[in-house]
Amino acid sequence: MRYRTLGRTGFELSEIGYGAWGIGGKQWLGATYDESLAALRRAIELGLNFIDTALAYGDGHSEQLVGKAAKEADRRIYIATKVPPKNQLWPARPGIGIEEVFPYDYIMACADESLRNLGVETIDLLQLHVWNPEWIGRDEWKRAFEDLKRAGKVRAVGVSINDHDPDSALELVRTGLIDSVQVIYNIWDQSPEENLFPACQEHQVGVIARVPLDEGGLTGTITPETEFPPGDFRALYFKGDRKRQVWERVEALKRDLAGVPGTLPEIALRFCLSHPAVTSVIPGMRRIQTVESSCSVSDLGPLDAETLAILKKHRWPRNFYPE
Repeated sequence: MRYRTLGRTGFELSEIGYGAWGIGGKQWLGATYDESLAALRRAIELGLNFIDTALAYGDGHSEQLVGKAAKEADRRIYIATKVPPKNQLWPARPGIGIEEVFPYDYIMACADESLRNLGVETIDLLQLHVWNPEWIGRDEWKRAFEDLKRAGKVRAVGVSINDHDPDSALELVRTGLIDSVQVIYNIWDQSPEENLFPACQEHQVGVIARVPLDEGGLTGTITPETEFPPGDFRALYFKGDRKRQVWERVEALKRDLAGVPGTLPEIALRFCLSHPAVTSVIPGMRRIQTVESSCSVSDLGPLDAETLAILKKHRWPRNFYPE
């Protein structure tokens, strides 16, 4: 496992981080408590030292699992979590004031709840789970972040950028008030490369790449006949004709990648790590087999220029997330 520094924080994070939404147990169905804990433990054994969770993932269940695994670890584990929007709207909507989404007292209370769930005295990285550039001048989020740092409850702060809208955080990155951004970045959505990544590099802001496998679309396992359990998030994400669309895109991608070493998920993760602005990529990993295949990618290094040129041609601008 290789490590990279998260912006100006000094945190040396594993290139492969652990995306802990799937082990929350409410929107991604199928993983048991024991399976999830075993997967976390195996990831740590393999050198992973960064886990990204959120208070909203299973109403604290994911945080509790992460806290337990981190406490048992024989090495320093960096934990990132997120403050959910008070109005429960993902993504943030234009025209809705911060007083309805992230009032000061609410941010402070959520941080305390996450501290209890995780069983720690300090959160390494606290992020706002949505972002609206209309809030840039407001005092609520700034004061909350400052007070949490001053109290020793939080070490670093950041935002999780709205789905497929990386430019919405450009002004925020330039303020110097945040330490990291979390953004969708994968073979389909390469848009952060245009403006966000250069801004983050210029201002020493770390980048956490989320959804590197397109919620499973870039695993190569989804076909038009794939069925998801009722209530599973993916049943909505891949609704209607979307499974066929993904399958057709993946088949075209596989044809162009013929002869390139590695599985499609491995290539997809290496794509994210090939950009120097990216600190860590956080695939969802609910089972030991997935952990082992994902963690092995770090040792393979970035993709070569020829493969990256192939992948550049497979950009696919679209948004499958429900409003």
